[in-house]
Amino acid sequence: MGVRVPETSFMLSRVADSIYWMSRYVERVENIARFIDVALNISLDQPVGTPEQWLPLVMTTGDHDYFKDRYGDPTQQNVIQFLTFDREYPHSILSSLTAARENARSIRETISSEMWEQLNPFYYTVRDAARAGSLPNNPHDFFHEVKMASHLFEGITDHTMSHNEGWHFHRLGQFLERADKTSRILDVKYFVLLPQPGDVGSPADDLQWSAVLRSVSGFEMYLKRQHVIHPDRVVEFLVLDPEFPRAIRFCVTEAAESLRAISGTPTGDVRNIAEQRMGELVAELATADVNKIILSGLHEFLDSLQDKLNEIGNGIYETFIALRPEATTS
Repeated sequence: MGVRVPETSFMLSRVADSIYWMSRYVERVENIARFIDVALNISLDQPVGTPEQWLPLVMTTGDHDYFKDRYGDPTQQNVIQFLTFDREYPHSILSSLTAARENARSIRETISSEMWEQLNPFYYTVRDAARAGSLPNNPHDFFHEVKMASHLFEGITDHTMSHNEGWHFHRLGQFLERADKTSRILDVKYFVLLPQPGDVGSPADDLQWSAVLRSVSGFEMYLKRQHVIHPDRVVEFLVLDPEFPRAIRFCVTEAAESLRAISGTPTGDVRNIAEQRMGELVAELATADVNKIILSGLHEFLDSLQDKLNEIGNGIYETFIALRPEATTS
């Protein structure tokens, strides 16, 4: 019996891969900007010069050794340079935006001209800031501009690109990247925002959880539902909420819908490894209990989640991008 491939997937793997990664990189840029901005806000209320303020941002990237070799101490200046302007670090804002632009350039015939006209000057704005050698006097303004430019690109994409297979690859990349970065923002809270167990429930703790919510633009939506800040409820909101667009469960569910739209797989059926892995994570998040998550360890849960998101990404590559035998009818 021949190898079965998605029956409705006709997009060239090169184009699909470029759309998928263009979307992931732009989403990554926005989320790194959020990531840094929340740390800047928190640092205003903490003693100046302590490495505990900035080291966790490096630790959660998984590239601490790389950073230490290149920069040494995790000062505010070093960490922001590393995460924002370092051309040799592949996950910095500048490197990610460069990669997004290159992917978009290679598929100019597939994306809308408006998408390119937004992404291209966006890249030059960040590149010029990098060449200046330092952030503007108000770094919050710079990172706000980065976030707004990312939002504009996503809005233009949604309104000018046909909602066909290519658009679903865009959404697939966008929501998987967003789920991963929301988990990492929560991990920052785990590592840095609660240095002493006695701070639980204190006014400082409430301010820090509020900062986390603001970093994903979720502060107002959370308060409309819960009214008061409570760590368990914040975790539940950002991990398990089915309606908030930056909650992990929402992102994974949306990604799963686009994955099925690409492959044409009916609900309840599984045709490839990507759908299998995605379906398992959707089911896990739909039945998860926040109390059990916290009891077993929030960091451990988030670490496992990131591994599963990586495996889904690998499954997408194996199913749609990697070279594979042509479908047969035998």
